[in-house]
Amino acid sequence: MESWSVALLLIAGAYLAGSIPFGLLITRLVRGIDVRLHGSGNIGTANVFRAAGRGPAALTLLADALKGLLPVLAGSALDLPLIALFMVGLAAIAGHNWSIFLRGRGGKGVATSLGVVLGLAPIPALIAIGVWAVAIVASRYASLASLLMIASLPPVLALMGYADAYWIFALAVLALAIYRHRANILRLLGGTELKISTTFGGHAD
Repeated sequence: MESWSVALLLIAGAYLAGSIPFGLLITRLVRGIDVRLHGSGNIGTANVFRAAGRGPAALTLLADALKGLLPVLAGSALDLPLIALFMVGLAAIAGHNWSIFLRGRGGKGVATSLGVVLGLAPIPALIAIGVWAVAIVASRYASLASLLMIASLPPVLALMGYADAYWIFALAVLALAIYRHRANILRLLGGTELKISTTFGGHAD
C-alpha cells in the first residue's frame, strides 16, 4: 500500500513534469517567438526546428525526452512495481500531450514517449531511434518517421524476449501517438504534410 502511495505521487509529478512546454519556453527565450504561430503550430522538436533552428530543436528534444525518462528512472530507483512504472510513463506522455499549463493543449508526445521507453527498455529504444533516423533521411517527414519509430517498439520488444506487459504497454504508447498524429496522417495521405526543411525561420517545403 505504501509503495502505491509513492507511485500515485510520482504519477502526479510525472504529469506535471510532462506538462512543461519546453518547446514553447525555449523558442521564446532563444528567438523571442511563439512556436505555435509558425509551421505546423506544434510545440515539439520538428516544429521548433522549422521555426527556430537546430540548437533550440536539440534542446527541446532533450528536455522533452527527459520529461519521460527521469520519472521512470525515479520509479525504478524506488523499486515500484512494473505496472506503476508504466502508469508513470503514461502520465508523463499525457502531460505533454494535454498540458495543464496550456489549458489541455500540447504536443504529439514522441520525444517524451522515447524518454519513457529509454528508461524501461534502453536497447529497443535505441533500435527505434535507428528506425527514426532511416525514415527521416528517406522521407523528410517528421511525422512519418516518428510514427514508424513508435510502431517499431512492440515487435522489437516482443522479438527481444521482453515480458508481454512491455509490448502491450508499447501498443498503448503507439495508440496515443496515432491519435495525436491523426491530422498528420490525413495530410500524409493527401500529400500536403510539411517536410523537414534544411533552413529555419518559418520555411518548410
